[in-house]
Amino acid sequence: MKFKSAKINAFRTWGLLLTMLGMGLMIMGTAGIVFWGSAGKVVAAVGLVIGLVSMMASLAIYFWAGMLSTSAVQVECPECHKLTKMLGKTDRCMFCHTILTMDPAQATITAEELELQQLKH
Repeated sequence: MKFKSAKINAFRTWGLLLTMLGMGLMIMGTAGIVFWGSAGKVVAAVGLVIGLVSMMASLAIYFWAGMLSTSAVQVECPECHKLTKMLGKTDRCMFCHTILTMDPAQATITAEELELQQLKH
């Protein structure tokens, strides 16, 4: 399950993809002028406008992820022992992708059992 990631990281990934898409559309639109001369100005205008919209959407997603990150609960991952942020009742560790939960009904091991295991080792 290496391809699954934490919710905040997934939001940031979508923001990065929209940034790359927007920049690519802007570059391709501008290249329309080079390839087709003055007829390419329409391609340039469309590419630049759609690219700008994509960049603005990326900015909104990054802002939203940042605001979510400030209110996220920080927990220590039981596997890698690094501090990670959790959104909602279940999430994944940002580093080792272990499934984490705050809901006792979904937990496979309680906090007390985890402490006992750590004391034994």
